[in-house]
Formats: sequence, structure tokens, C-alpha cells
Amino acid sequence: SIYERFGSECCLSTGEVIKVIGFKINKLIASICENNEVSQFSAKVELPLNFPGLYKVVADKTPYVSIEEITRKVSIGPTRFGHPCFYSPEDIKLANLTIKRGEHITFNSVEDVSGTMVVNCVVLRNNQSHSFTLPLSQEGKFYECEDDQIYTLKEIAEWKIPKCRNRIVKLSNTLHKWDSSNPLPENFDGCLILTPVYEVQAVMKFRKDIVRILSDLDVEVKDITDCYDVSSFLQPLSLEDVFERTSKEFPVVAQIMEGPSESQKSFKFLDTGNEIIIYKKYQATRVLASEIRSDSPKRYFLIPMSYKGKFKRRPREFPTAYDLEIARSEKEQLHVVATKAFDSPHKELFSVSVGDQFLVQQCQTSEVLYKGRKKLIDFLACEQILGDTYKKVLLPMYMEGRFVEVIHDKKQYQLSEICKEFRLPFNVKVSVRDLSIEQDVVAAVPGLQFEEEITDSYLLISSASSPVESWEIPVYRLNMCVHLLSKDVQTAVPPVTKTKVEEISEEQYYMVRRYENQTLRSPPRPPKKPT
Repeated sequence: SIYERFGSECCLSTGEVIKVIGFKINKLIASICENNEVSQFSAKVELPLNFPGLYKVVADKTPYVSIEEITRKVSIGPTRFGHPCFYSPEDIKLANLTIKRGEHITFNSVEDVSGTMVVNCVVLRNNQSHSFTLPLSQEGKFYECEDDQIYTLKEIAEWKIPKCRNRIVKLSNTLHKWDSSNPLPENFDGCLILTPVYEVQAVMKFRKDIVRILSDLDVEVKDITDCYDVSSFLQPLSLEDVFERTSKEFPVVAQIMEGPSESQKSFKFLDTGNEIIIYKKYQATRVLASEIRSDSPKRYFLIPMSYKGKFKRRPREFPTAYDLEIARSEKEQLHVVATKAFDSPHKELFSVSVGDQFLVQQCQTSEVLYKGRKKLIDFLACEQILGDTYKKVLLPMYMEGRFVEVIHDKKQYQLSEICKEFRLPFNVKVSVRDLSIEQDVVAAVPGLQFEEEITDSYLLISSASSPVESWEIPVYRLNMCVHLLSKDVQTAVPPVTKTKVEEISEEQYYMVRRYENQTLRSPPRPPKKPT
């Protein structure tokens, strides 16, 4: 059988031995969903995995009848997505723990314990984690828990569609403007039923790339696993697979079986067939920055702490007095000008006019008279600037005005200085570009907001043919596949490390923020106006 895929012809000859390494969703067929069923007026549309948008997963109402069925159909793994949650409508009694009905059980990993396959699980009680194992033989009804996270279609296809089942998702954020090429109706914000279309991923004896075979290809095959030496085939590894190896296993030499797509190819030597040296794995800090602009689309960046450019401050904007309290610091006094008027309902507190200037002092609490009753409220003590004199005033913390920072500081800062001396978010512009970077993509941006410091996973690599410099590549944002070679690395010490400012898409921006903040508590809400 001869078939063509992406312009590349592949021949499956009679007697050809193929090692199947996985099944992957190639595309999704979507139908508009009403009451958990396909709408009778809905036409089926084909969605590529890179179709823009963020989606929430609707919990499957059909139960699983055993732990074994869950492990067979649901993706469980070491990455952020591989920890599904289920609950049982009945109590589960274990040797030293009883899982109460309705409790959320997080499935973390599958392992062999003394010849018995079990799932390592966790339940959370009173903010304390309780670990236990469930054997695959455990039977009962297990239902999916509601999931409040948001995902791209690609993440849903890879992690959130169980085998032999469809998946209902709800559109959370379109991330793009509707146009005539969009297969979904204009202003659509409902639910979709996603039906996966699979492809078979395989390796062949005399090819050094991954062969992708559509699941509807008309070809007959025979299972010869039990009578063939499968170790003679190449073992493809994703960057996540490489990162899961122990630190002692590095450095290693690898050959690229499948390089990143053209849109991701920021390194010239990451072409399919090239050999690379992977020196080590580690966590590295980046500053997440967004372009300051009122219209969309914004640009987003991950800036390494080693960035050698310099920044000057730009004014911050604050929507409420509460935001002024969050932003003030002991290092310098916050000076702002009001750009929106506010009439205070309390005679004890100040009414603001456009153009009023204030030096922010501190938060205080006091009683005020409101509709004939005394109320205890928080307010912000400030000094109003009146020419050469100052007047002490009190602003209600719930006040919804607008303030713009007045900058007196003309100093140029390194990135590390800003992160150490100021509280993020923080507004800047590049005053001196980083001359060590061939293309400094943030230098031409008129204004940047440093939003937060994030920690991410990286591999340090170089070209094996000319290892004159090494680069950090992100594990979770670069799609490529390698296989390890049994070659010795000439030197375990990597050459001089080069870093890049990484421009990321809007979807990746939301993903990065979600990963960083998923374990943090939500910030306190601003005080409400008394009633």
C-alpha cells in the first residue's frame, strides 16, 4: 500500500515489520451540543488541533466500572495534565483509610507493587493530602469530577479525551475575532461534542523518522509482538520524556526524529535528522511580560533573568484606591494623579476631581456615618498636593476612580534589579537593548508590563556537529521528538550558554499564567461599598 502524507510518500510493503508506538488524535469532528446531545440543526465541522480558543471540559456523565477501565481509557502521567479526578457514589473501604462517597480522588501514576498493578492516588481533606493506592481490580462506579481549568484543543486531544469516548467542551475564550473562515457560528459561546479522528504512530526498520498512518488506511496487518525482537527498533522520545530521565543520565547525544514546526523553529540546527547534545535538565526563571496597549492583539514575552538590556520605568495605572494600597512600597512614596472623578458618600472622606494629585500613605480603618448609622470601613490615608503645600485626605478603599503614576525616577534598571526592588506588575520600556542577542524582540516594543516571575522546565542543548554554543529550549512549548544514540559526549561541560527572549502566543500566555498560579490562592477582593 502506498499513501501520501504532507507531500511525503510512504510505502508499506508486504512483509514490512512496523512497531506501533502510539495512537494520536489527528483532528476533531465537532458538532454543536444541546442538552448533552448533538443538535439536530448542527452540521459537523472539522477542527484542526491548532484551532484557536480556550475550552472548559464538561464532566462525562457515563461512569467507569473499574480502576482498570480508567487506566486503560484515561491518560495518567507525570505532566500537569495527567492527574485526572474521579469520585465514587459509594464509600471505598481500604486497610487504613475510608474514601467517603463524593470525595475527589486524584489519580497520579500507575505502578507495579510486588506484582500487583496499582494507581497512586490522593484525597484532600482540610487542606491536607492523604495518599493511598487502588488496585486495578477495584470495581465500582467512578465518575469524572468537574474540571474548572481551561485548555487548548491540542491539550484536550492529547490528555482529556478518553479512548472510545467523545468529549463535550464549552468555549471559554475565543482568543480571536470571528471571520468567514471560522467553521463555528458567529458569537458562538456554547458547547461542542468532539469526536476524535486517530492516526497510528509507528517506526519502521529502515527509516529514522516517525511514520504516521491514518486509521482508515485500507491495509491488513498481523500482530507479531510475541515472536519479534522489538528492541531493534528506534525508541522515540518527546522532550517531556527526556526531561523525566534522572539528572545522572545526562549529558546524552540524540538524533532528531521529528523537528519542531516552522512556526516554532527559532533554532536553525533543530531540523529532522540532525544530532544534538543534551547536557542537562533544570528549572529556570523567566519574567512574563505583555505589551502595553489598549487595543488587541497584544504581544507576550518570556524574558530570561540573564537579559543584559536596561529598562526605564513607565507610569502604572490603578483602577481603585485598593490597587494603590497593593502597589505602595516602603522604598519610595507612590505619587499619582486622578484621571476620573469620584464623589464620596461620607463627609469624613474626600471627593476626588480629575487632576488631583496625591502621595499615598497607608491603609487605616475608621467609623463613618452612612444613612444615619455608623459603619466601620477601610480607607487610604493620602496627602493631596496643593502647589507647595499638602493636605491630609482620606480615600475610601472601595473607591472606583482612575489613577496614573507620576514617575520621578529616571534611573535605568537591569531586569534582576527590578524584580528585587519592586513589586510586580511593573511598567517599563527598553532603554538599552541587549547587544548579545541577535534579535532583541522586546527592544522595539514601546511599553512592557512585567506581570510575574515564572519557573519553567528547560533542556540545555547544542549542535553535535559544532558545539560552540548551547541553548535553553522549553520542554513544554517545543514539539519535537528524538531518539538517544549510544555515542560518548566529548565534554560534559556545555559551551557558553545563549538565551533568547521568547515571544509566545496568547494561548501560551494563558497557559503559562494558569500553570504558575494553579497552586496559589486567589488575591483578596477589594472592599465593597457599604450598604
